[in-house]
Amino acid sequence: AEIAALAAETVPVGSTVVTYCWGPGCNGATRAALEFARLGYPVKEMLGGYEYWVREGLPVVTGTGLTRRPVDELTAPRSTVSCDC
Repeated sequence: AEIAALAAETVPVGSTVVTYCWGPGCNGATRAALEFARLGYPVKEMLGGYEYWVREGLPVVTGTGLTRRPVDELTAPRSTVSCDC
């Protein structure tokens, strides 16, 4: 609700904005992406949100520094395709 009022003072001109929610069940990132696009910002939506970023073992910066969790085999892409026939 505050994007239009705060974008100019928060996001540097020319920056690409990446919107995301906690997980795929939320549409806040989609609504935020639309609002940034209406304001003229280049914008991308991170599908799957923060939850799937972490599940795929991608890096996250926390108060203690950069960390990665183990890859969740149910959500991360496999490096090889095999048939368990």
